[in-house]
Amino acid sequence: MAGSNGKGSTCAMLDAILRRAGYRVGLYISPYIQDFCERMQVNGENIPGQDLAAITERVRREADGMEDHPSQFELVTAIAMEYFLQRRCDIVVLEVGMGGALDSTNVIEAPEAAVITNIGLEHTEYLGDTLEEIAATKAGIIKPGCSCVCYDGAPEVTAVIRSVCAQNHVPLTCAGRFPVKTVRQDLNGQVFSWRGGEYQLSLLGPHQVRNAAVVLETVEALRERGWRIPEEAVRAGLREVKWPARLEILSREPLFILDGGHNPQCAEALMNSVGELLRGRRIVSLCGVLADKNYPRMMELMMPCAQEFVCLTPVSDRALPAQALADYLTEQGARAQACADIPAGIRAALTAAGEDGVVIAFGSLYLAGAVRTAFAPALRRWLREAKIRARDSLSAEDRREKSERIIQRVIQSPEFQSAKTVMLYRATRGEVRLDGLETSPEARGKRFVYPRCVSGTEMIALLPQGADSWETGYAGIQEPVPEKSQVIAPEEIDLVLCPCTVFDEGCRRMGMGAGFYDRFLERCPDADIAAVAFEAQKTDAVPAEAWDRPMDAVFTEEAAYRCPQS
Repeated sequence: MAGSNGKGSTCAMLDAILRRAGYRVGLYISPYIQDFCERMQVNGENIPGQDLAAITERVRREADGMEDHPSQFELVTAIAMEYFLQRRCDIVVLEVGMGGALDSTNVIEAPEAAVITNIGLEHTEYLGDTLEEIAATKAGIIKPGCSCVCYDGAPEVTAVIRSVCAQNHVPLTCAGRFPVKTVRQDLNGQVFSWRGGEYQLSLLGPHQVRNAAVVLETVEALRERGWRIPEEAVRAGLREVKWPARLEILSREPLFILDGGHNPQCAEALMNSVGELLRGRRIVSLCGVLADKNYPRMMELMMPCAQEFVCLTPVSDRALPAQALADYLTEQGARAQACADIPAGIRAALTAAGEDGVVIAFGSLYLAGAVRTAFAPALRRWLREAKIRARDSLSAEDRREKSERIIQRVIQSPEFQSAKTVMLYRATRGEVRLDGLETSPEARGKRFVYPRCVSGTEMIALLPQGADSWETGYAGIQEPVPEKSQVIAPEEIDLVLCPCTVFDEGCRRMGMGAGFYDRFLERCPDADIAAVAFEAQKTDAVPAEAWDRPMDAVFTEEAAYRCPQS
């Protein structure tokens, strides 16, 4: 698979289809997004680290004995080939690194199919100054004995590929021979028509429909060569394919889209997609570029639709500093700011976009990987801060009135009615106040216990023995005095009422960040676990971490939300 744009997505689609057809499929891609092991996969699984280390050692011994030592990319390609051989792959989807004729992937004999995706001006210092020169270099993967499929691109590119195929007596199929048309699309995916049938595609953007046409023609070419690929495998593969950092939705509320677009062709495809999917939305661009890319043209394409730019420095020696990019954009009349690091940039972009806006991160695959890695914790922090502001913006009267309604929901709940020992807290700042719960008629006969932080990681439950049993403890929170309270074992607690900063309808929650409750709840095997919060603290989906557990319920002034698993 050679080309300037769309190689990775096209490889991913073909890989998904072949796996669905029952084959053991190797996938070789570059660059990786987050983990080097992404570069070589078998049946959708990255190479395990121990396998990578073992094969690398074997390849190193061979390479160190060579007079002309291989390049890094050549070494990685050799490692991948050995891994695919060891795993007995039936077929490998092999992405070219750069160019084609002289790329290390071209060491193979004639492939089953040589696929050429969209070609544009790139790496001109190595590949040539014209589309024809670049196309001729990429067409170097076409060899006697293979089939060839090419993207329906520029006529001069197709002419070069057609000529090379004729010289090598290779049958050529151009993806444009059958019209491909988008039928409908939204942020969940799209449906397109091809040769009288309709296909669902999980990947977003009109350019992905054209890439899918290349994939479908490649499937036809493989079928003609004897590969059994059922139609249902084709449909399932397109419907289920995942490909990171290509119009990838990292969050829906707030809407945050990540795209690894890194040249003008990618930026144009991104803008076409934005025009189709996000018309009328406020857009903030989180961007970072490499200095040797044509970033002025990329920014020129982005500026008409982005209301603001937040600039970052990609993780690369070739990166353009964030401040330099922000200065350039400001000179062009755009509103731009530079951020010192990726998490700060993510939070700044989310804040600039506001509740109804959209953040689109783009500009470099080197940036995409760092954003993808940093996104979840950055979003958690931003959500926590945003919902604390929403909570604290309530007036004292609103908080009191809403807290009373929350107390009534708790009282009416079966969890409270059946509980004998209830753990709750004394509110601080803008939290839900539960004072009225303790003094309500329904509280008679119940035992109320309260949390006390006894170290930087540990919390216990205490039963105060009098009005003088309280003091100001961790972070200004009212806590029982240990010497004037009875320690209650977690096993004795029937209901825990937790404060939270953010929650969703699935009853996932975030606390203030220290994790005291999360660690304590693990020790309460028989307790119902519920959170109390104001409706203003609700979000579409809390980005949960592996250690997070959903609440059994969340009580607000508007509703009692129940965990689907409870």
